Amino acid sequence: MDTTATIIFIIVSFSLGLIVIMQRDRVPAQLRRFVAISSIFFIAFAFFLIVYSLATMNG
Repeated sequence: MDTTATIIFIIVSFSLGLIVIMQRDRVPAQLRRFVAISSIFFIAFAFFLIVYSLATMNG
């Protein structure tokens, strides 16, 4: 199984979370909640992918 896309998604999700935390003052108030909720969703899904990958390892 090619895990390149999964690894890229995990890196981008954590990077998005970090950027949202670091730049939260620059995000407009109308978008702040949407950006935070979407970041939480992406990070949670990235954690799920990490756990799923570890659980389905052959070895």
